Amino acid sequence: QVQVTEAGGGLVQAGGSLRLSCVVTTRTVTTPFMGWFRQAPGKEREFVATINWTGGGTITAEFARGRFTISRDITKNTVWLQMNGLKPEDTAVYYCATGRGGDTLADYTYWGQGTQVTVSS
Repeated sequence: QVQVTEAGGGLVQAGGSLRLSCVVTTRTVTTPFMGWFRQAPGKEREFVATINWTGGGTITAEFARGRFTISRDITKNTVWLQMNGLKPEDTAVYYCATGRGGDTLADYTYWGQGTQVTVSS
């Protein structure tokens, strides 16, 4: 069973930065991508970014481009989401997941429990 664990959330002021981490217990041939999603209160879970384990190719949601950066370390089975210039509207629970890639929930098989990010104005 693949397990996904996020960390690094917290409370930050607007304009600040946070770095989220995500560790997966094992990588498989059917889960070549690691993705980040987020869910704000009362809203649907939305795609943030994804990265391919081997090639390192990334896709980032439009709202995150220029502010959020996804990266990975294969040797540590770890993915990071560096978030700069945070805004109050970035407040959400951030989830990490592993799967076939893409920008929809259905593209990912194994999910973490999420980590809360709160941005104060």
